[in-house]
Amino acid sequence: MTTAQPEHPFISADAVTVLEEACSDAGIQGDEAELIRMGENALFRLPHDRIVVRIARSIDVLGDAQKEVAVASWLREAGLPAVEPTAHRQPIVVQGRPVTFWKLIDDSGAKATLVDLARVLRILHGLPVPPGLYLPSLDIFGRVSARIAKADSTLAAERDFLFERLHELRRHYASLDFPLPRSAVHGDAHQSNLIVRPNGEVVLIDLERFAFGPPESDLALTATEYLVGWHTDEAYASFCEVYGFDIMSWDGFPVIRAINELKMTTWLMQNVHGSDRLAQEFRNRLASLHDRNAPRAWQPF
Repeated sequence: MTTAQPEHPFISADAVTVLEEACSDAGIQGDEAELIRMGENALFRLPHDRIVVRIARSIDVLGDAQKEVAVASWLREAGLPAVEPTAHRQPIVVQGRPVTFWKLIDDSGAKATLVDLARVLRILHGLPVPPGLYLPSLDIFGRVSARIAKADSTLAAERDFLFERLHELRRHYASLDFPLPRSAVHGDAHQSNLIVRPNGEVVLIDLERFAFGPPESDLALTATEYLVGWHTDEAYASFCEVYGFDIMSWDGFPVIRAINELKMTTWLMQNVHGSDRLAQEFRNRLASLHDRNAPRAWQPF
């Protein structure tokens, strides 16, 4: 097992080689692995052992992988259904990439609703964080700077613009006055990070961004998705009603919205070589950042 830092873009072929070594190290059968998603992490389903293997992009996020395992245990003890780590030693580092192993969740195939998300967030934001669990202060800008710096050479012309936007938003964010009390926050709170079991139970997944900070950061993601056309008026109104607060009524929301749009664009930038559709959507989002008043018509990935 090696721990060298990867120096080239993370592609599916790399993920497969890491998966094979990780499975061998953990004594798991990886022959029938199915790629679930290739995004910030590579996710593989192992049907034989009913395990999901999560492979991060670089050693830089090892701390997030360690935190994710600890947070999962806390949430389930607190009564909030969440993804469960397996009993394997973890995280492990393979070829410079942190790897974690999770119990496969039975999925009904039904998509979680915004009402489901609002209920989960209302519970989460009300949970007291136990003294023994360290949650870092929320860095809402996350890995944006690194994504821009590591952008493909063909995108070099856009780097200055993206860095300028990032620095501008950091200044605006530092001056915000948040109306809600700080709490544990998910850090990437959207419907796809919920799984509905056949019995109707809603399970929270993807815990690597957990932090302590303003709950407005979780709520603003759904509002941003609503404004780029991903949710109906009715669905968004129900989300606000169930949670008990409409983030769009706060005068600081435009700043969080702009941060989310920058994050959503640079996230896609990592995978522009994945397909022509991804590349086209990245250009669409980038054009929106250049024109703040232009209508948003973004496609989800």
